[in-house]
Amino acid sequence: MLKTSLSSLITPLQALLRHSRRWLALVVMALALLLPEKTLIAPPSRLDDVRTRDFLQVVTRNSPTTYYRGRQGPTGFEYELARDFADYLGVSLSMDAEHNIESLTRSVRDDQADFAAATLPLDLSEQGLRFTRPILELQAMVVYRRGMQPPRELEDLVGKRIGVIKGAGTSLILHELQQQLPELSWKETGELEVADLLQRIEEDSLDVAVVYAHQFKLNRLFFPNVENGFTVGDPLTLAWAFPAQGDISLLSAANDFLETRSEDGTLDQLVDQYFGHDDYLEYVGARTFIRQARERLPRYIDTFKQAARDTGIDWKLLAAVGYQESHWQPKATSPTGVRGLMMLTNATAREMNVANRLDPVQSIDGGSRYLVSIKGRLPEGVQEPDRTWMTLAAYNVGLGHLLDARRIVRMKGGNPDHWKDVREALPLLQKRQWYQQVRYGYARGGEPVIYVRNIRRYYEILNYVYRSQQQFYQLNERQITDDEGDNNPFDTVPPIL
Repeated sequence: MLKTSLSSLITPLQALLRHSRRWLALVVMALALLLPEKTLIAPPSRLDDVRTRDFLQVVTRNSPTTYYRGRQGPTGFEYELARDFADYLGVSLSMDAEHNIESLTRSVRDDQADFAAATLPLDLSEQGLRFTRPILELQAMVVYRRGMQPPRELEDLVGKRIGVIKGAGTSLILHELQQQLPELSWKETGELEVADLLQRIEEDSLDVAVVYAHQFKLNRLFFPNVENGFTVGDPLTLAWAFPAQGDISLLSAANDFLETRSEDGTLDQLVDQYFGHDDYLEYVGARTFIRQARERLPRYIDTFKQAARDTGIDWKLLAAVGYQESHWQPKATSPTGVRGLMMLTNATAREMNVANRLDPVQSIDGGSRYLVSIKGRLPEGVQEPDRTWMTLAAYNVGLGHLLDARRIVRMKGGNPDHWKDVREALPLLQKRQWYQQVRYGYARGGEPVIYVRNIRRYYEILNYVYRSQQQFYQLNERQITDDEGDNNPFDTVPPIL
């Protein structure tokens, strides 16, 4: 009896459920027809959007630490890293450098760019921005005009004319320090770059600037009247800035890329390439070189450029070698008998078919071809720029001794294809315990290390001097606007009263 009653109830319920499912399906179909199509299709992610359009849109600043156009095309630390990221994604790179910090962060917030790569400090308090993992440490430091009383501590900055870049993080550090020292005051600008601040120090319209250590290291050769003082504040970190709105697919891809490049050593190599120089030319040497580059070098520029066309080596690098060898003096002679502008030995001159070592045209041509000959004899595994630095070292100390240094690197478990390791091994050729174990014996191995270091500095200065005026300011030729005039680019941050 009970079983019959249950059956009579279950059958109507099953029929009701079937009808309910049909009605639910009809309702869903009706909604699908009424609602706009885009509400039913998930929008593409930021990463999908980049891959669909096939390029990354990046905003940056025109400066030697971020992006600039050199003779060989775009270059700069953040440009190189962004280009590598674009390759990692399999797309091309579009980089817009017509920005200051305020305008480029606004472009990112307004979704007019995929991200900003412009020496930006990782600042989680920034509204509308998301940042990648840290890329590079940013240590702020005080720099000042040579000849004034060197500032050694924060109190020494009171009453000084101090300049900083607005929005770069250095201004934020000063605001924090002002809480400790209320008398502190400074000028900040979003219209200028680090090189402009250093130029103003040299021209005595500023006493002091607060910049990042790596920025000063890259610029200091061009401003030998500016000296480093002391570090201020805790280190910050450089990061890329992405829009805060929307999904994080592109940001995640950037973090994955940066982690990969950190783990495989590529990021460290790039940092060393741009900011890894340990020393710099002394004030007198740098100033003398700049003067000779203007007064003496022009006589030989055409010859260096012809040699560059014949060999494929940048004429400015050839000129830097010539200065290191003879200070561009065609009749130079050393006590050991090497002669001429490129200081060729008799044996090298014969090998390169140079009839007259004192003829600057023959000397530059022969020395340039000899560099190509050395480079061609290096092992294939040595890649640029290490290949060039090893070539220069061999030009100075001899190829045999360079190969001996590579053997020492192997003995010590290093990488003989990396100039950094070879650079550390070369001075060991002066030590008996090491030169007895190699083929060519003793050599003054410290000399080629200094030789290469100096040529790299001379080359950097020449790159700066001959860079397009639209991209960089020429040394000692920039007209400084009166800070009190209508075009004053600075805003003054007063002391806390």
